[in-house]
Amino acid sequence: MIYSVDRFEGEYAILEQNSQWIHVRKDSLPPNVKEGDLLEFSGEWHILQEQTNFRKQLLAQRRKNLLKGNSS
Repeated sequence: MIYSVDRFEGEYAILEQNSQWIHVRKDSLPPNVKEGDLLEFSGEWHILQEQTNFRKQLLAQRRKNLLKGNSS
């Protein structure tokens, strides 16, 4: 399963997958994990960097399109 890092609260990361939320200790995640990263668990947590980058580019384009629409 693929999870998205929603936020950090104290010692925990709050991960979301299909509107389901789980709390995972930050020290069990890769040290460079950030909000918005996509993660997969296969014995240990891995950042899906290529998918994360694609998703961030897609969201940036949507944001740009929305702002363009509001300025007309």
